[in-house]
Amino acid sequence: MAERPLARGVTARQRFARLMPLGDRNQPVGWTPGLVLGPQDPEIEPSLAPFSCSRSQGAVPATISMSTRGEMCYPFDSTDTWQASEGLSLPPSLAEADSGEAGRGSQLLPVSWQSLHHDQSLNDLGLEPSIIALVDAVQLAERPGMLVEALDALRVRFPTSLIWTPGIAGPDNCALLSWMGVDLFDTTRSRRAASLGVILTEDGPRMPESTLGESADMKTQCAAWSRAIAATRTAIRNGSLRELTERQAASSPRSVERLRRHDSLMRGYEGSRSGLARVVGHEHRLRCHTYSSRNDALIHDWRHRVADQHLPPEHQKQVLLLLPCSAVKPYRTSQSHRRFLRVIGSDAVHQVIVTAPLGLVPRELEEIWPAANYDIPVTGEWDADELAVIRDMATSFASRVGYSRVINHSGVDIEFDGVESVDTRQGDSAGSTEALSRLQEEVERASSELSLENPRRPVHRMAQMRALSRFQHGTDAWLKGTKVQGRPPIFTFMKDGEQTAQWNPRSGRFAFSKASLPLLDACDALPRVNLKPGLEWRGDLFSTNVESAELGIRAGDEILVMQEDQLVGSARAEAAGWEWPNGPGRLARSKHRL
Repeated sequence: MAERPLARGVTARQRFARLMPLGDRNQPVGWTPGLVLGPQDPEIEPSLAPFSCSRSQGAVPATISMSTRGEMCYPFDSTDTWQASEGLSLPPSLAEADSGEAGRGSQLLPVSWQSLHHDQSLNDLGLEPSIIALVDAVQLAERPGMLVEALDALRVRFPTSLIWTPGIAGPDNCALLSWMGVDLFDTTRSRRAASLGVILTEDGPRMPESTLGESADMKTQCAAWSRAIAATRTAIRNGSLRELTERQAASSPRSVERLRRHDSLMRGYEGSRSGLARVVGHEHRLRCHTYSSRNDALIHDWRHRVADQHLPPEHQKQVLLLLPCSAVKPYRTSQSHRRFLRVIGSDAVHQVIVTAPLGLVPRELEEIWPAANYDIPVTGEWDADELAVIRDMATSFASRVGYSRVINHSGVDIEFDGVESVDTRQGDSAGSTEALSRLQEEVERASSELSLENPRRPVHRMAQMRALSRFQHGTDAWLKGTKVQGRPPIFTFMKDGEQTAQWNPRSGRFAFSKASLPLLDACDALPRVNLKPGLEWRGDLFSTNVESAELGIRAGDEILVMQEDQLVGSARAEAAGWEWPNGPGRLARSKHRL
């Protein structure tokens, strides 16, 4: 009898982590991240531990049996058990030797470092196991970088599968492993801690506190697991998994190393491969409270795109004005920036805010993710790394755009080769009367000496929207012949008497109308996905109705829906590019149908 696949959906996503209900979507039996129970483990409710597993003793190669602890496979009429051969693998250090025996299984697939390098069957696109067990995870965890690389390869190659790393998880690193793409954990380390009389907690191992009558038994260990998984699931749901991961990683040098290596690997990818979101709205916060936050691929992606790609509005390419940041976002709503705007009194200079950890935030981008969403601890002082990032970005940006003059009101000492630079702070606070007076004088002097164009406000707003569109969508061609209407901060775009889009800073995106879709298609402004031919499109986008997708999709993107080379509508991506087109759950929510 053929093994039945696991029924699973997705309730929430963040990068490689997903909160997934298992079984009937109306009444899920279990959830991931979750536990796999072994024969010696105490009874735990299936909502926390949806699977149980055993391994044959004496047989070579060993057989692994995994059972669902509820009705999780359609038509949800019984529990299921999957069998797999563990295979015979050489140690990871001998991966170049193509020998041994690869793991074999249908719904449960054992994979090793060696099979990742030599097992050609893993390239079969029809291979979609419910669970992948990285059987040599313990050995990989001992070798720098190997675990990170293996998880990255598995997560992207098998977007529908749950990943299990036997033997290495604990309450102290489950958030980190989830961040890296792991869905299932086990109690191996907790059982060992219990045998040593140690409690493995969310903050790492510690001795029981005798004054409180604590015990290191499995009941205590499982309670720690329950708290850790609950925190991880909640963090995935509200978008704060990165912060939880950073806090957990601090409990172990090995965890810090893995997070750094994972960040380094993600920074080398484009946003679609690393799971970055382009639009999240203002309800989420990016809390950059630790030094590790600076290593996040999201931060480096912003720095690269601003310093090396972004172009200011056409009428602002002569004078660069650097301003300090504020705790209030967007900056223009803060008291300090209201004073700056009053004394500047001109739209002819390009205002760019200096901040950490993003480096630079051009004024026209201050309402989008992550510039409008980040929080940092404010001490009033810059450290050496922050100063280096700001200086490198500012000089690179100024040189590429080709400004004639730089007015520096940021308080950061920056040298610009071949460009006249004026420091209007001169050691004073940014909001002091003297500094503001110098700022006003320099803007007026630059306007006069360089004959700067100060366009009417509607023209300026449209130029800002064009620059914003280029940053978010790679083009502003769809805005040609369009007029902008409305009062700040919400704007409406009209063309030939029809509304094409609306800008609302609370969502941080252009909300495109149905009438604009043919124009967006002609301008190549949005990524495309293709529906399966002959299929009547109803509802949202899932792997069952999507045939293919263009590269570069990020979570939150507006996407054009095509079928047989015809534009049929639009949708809003919920899954990042690495999950398309075969990821579980809803990939995009439908918006318009033509």
